[in-house]
Amino acid sequence: MRAVIVACGLLLLGGCATDGQSNPPWAGLTGSSCTKLSGDQELSLNLADDMAREGKLHASLANLQSLPERHAQVQLRKARIYRQLGRAEAEPLYRGLLGTCLEAEGEHGLGQLAAGRGNYPLATSHLERAAKLAPTDDKIRNDLGVVYLNQLRIDDARFEFLTALELKQEDALAALNLVTLLLFQDNWSQASELVTRAGLTPGQVSDAQARAMELKAQTVKVISPVAAIH
Repeated sequence: MRAVIVACGLLLLGGCATDGQSNPPWAGLTGSSCTKLSGDQELSLNLADDMAREGKLHASLANLQSLPERHAQVQLRKARIYRQLGRAEAEPLYRGLLGTCLEAEGEHGLGQLAAGRGNYPLATSHLERAAKLAPTDDKIRNDLGVVYLNQLRIDDARFEFLTALELKQEDALAALNLVTLLLFQDNWSQASELVTRAGLTPGQVSDAQARAMELKAQTVKVISPVAAIH
């Protein structure tokens, strides 16, 4: 959980300008395929997923490299791994998903990267588009709440965290972010109730208190990202 919290500092991106003549780095990744993978390819994809969940990111990537490069599902998984590794390859892979069956995931990833670079207006733009494309994705709604919270858009952040929690009641990440927001507002009674209901640990509560204090220290601009993002 803590690693995920730090990830908004969390996540990383920026813009890539062109001179009007050269192609952007994601140009060769457009037209990604959404066709069904073969049985063997699905097994390789599942194996790569298992390795990624176990934290074996390099091994997961190695398995993905044997699969069709322009398949949207393969591109998405590569993008996620490169993002976690802090590699620049993540951005063009996410951009290559725009206009495909996984456009929401592409916008989500670009929003995560932008948030990590502290570009919250750009992150908001990507994540709002992602939420429109996939309104019931709890991870997108949580991450949109994070960028709202880091901009002190408190009501908007609360709305997104509550939406994420109602979509997935066992989502401890959204609960932790909402506790942070409630502590920021000195709403201790609701925060305590949510801590109990979500089963958050004392360590998680301490993290939420620390982030709430950081939020309170902010005045005109956000000094540092303080909430958890996927």
